[in-house]
Amino acid sequence: MKTSISIGSAYYNGEDWDQLVDYTMAADRFGVDQAWSAEAWGMDAIVPLAYLAAKTENIRLGTGILQISSRVPSMIAMTAQSLDTVSKGRFILGLGVSGPQVVEGLHGAAFAKPLSRLRECVEILRLGLRGEKLAYEGEHYLLPRPGGEGKAIRLSQPPRPELPIYLATLGPKSLQMTGELADGWLGTCFLPEHSHVFFGDLEQGAQRAGRSLNDLDIQAGGYFEIGEDVEGLVNARKPAMAFTLGAMGSPKTNFYNDAYCRAGFEDAAKEVQGLWVDGKRDEAIRRVPDDLVLMANLIGTEDMVKARLKAFADAGVNTLRISTGGNTWPERTAALEEAMDLINRS
Repeated sequence: MKTSISIGSAYYNGEDWDQLVDYTMAADRFGVDQAWSAEAWGMDAIVPLAYLAAKTENIRLGTGILQISSRVPSMIAMTAQSLDTVSKGRFILGLGVSGPQVVEGLHGAAFAKPLSRLRECVEILRLGLRGEKLAYEGEHYLLPRPGGEGKAIRLSQPPRPELPIYLATLGPKSLQMTGELADGWLGTCFLPEHSHVFFGDLEQGAQRAGRSLNDLDIQAGGYFEIGEDVEGLVNARKPAMAFTLGAMGSPKTNFYNDAYCRAGFEDAAKEVQGLWVDGKRDEAIRRVPDDLVLMANLIGTEDMVKARLKAFADAGVNTLRISTGGNTWPERTAALEEAMDLINRS
């Protein structure tokens, strides 16, 4: 099984940047396969990867994810080609629709019909990456703009039709589209015991395109930590889970909460969300079920973690996406090395 890590976070602002670079270089030496850079309203996802491309040798570098509402498709294609050049073919383009709070609040764009917008964006990207002229007539994008002096333009960089495009999706229809259009799925809220919640729709979409689930790189995982104090490890992860259930989106639109509801945790997910929205965050954290934390992560004794590794592999995950703990960057680097050692031995 391949492995991947995240660089910073969606809200990362560049603090301890040099140490984060050292961490990524160490991940490259440890044999981590991919590193993904996120963005929300902190650092963007592109600039860190361009810098890291010059500091690493083998690790693949992906955007996890670029928000399609913040850029037009032609610029996404040009940026992807540029990053693929400076990384010597190691770039992966990860895309997503984000959510209404960011799209409408930060970018001033409409969030309505995000799936059809994502589909059109991917179709235009494929045109550009194949070296074709960007002529497209859709509901959201119209190239060239009618009534003016524009003309359909072919991007001047060498075509890259094989450049991989991954989608971060959660809902049934968006998962079907991922199976149909994408090279990989950037999964979140994944519980191996309830993989059908995602894989059924992914496979349906893949079959629509004459493919199978085996044609996609399935990425999922969670927090990785080995320790004997299982209760302490579980309790340490509950605040993050409560935040996901209660704050990752608006009270009306929370794709993460919806995913856990479909996996059989509806009562707990909705209760945690309600407590969080009402400002009762300590209660929300306490209400997070222990078994949900254990299923969504790889924590506990070495035997427990080995069992979780097997569960993710047996469920069909190709690339295990992990995060590791530590209060300092040397501690995080040591934790990542420990994790890679166990993964390689399992």
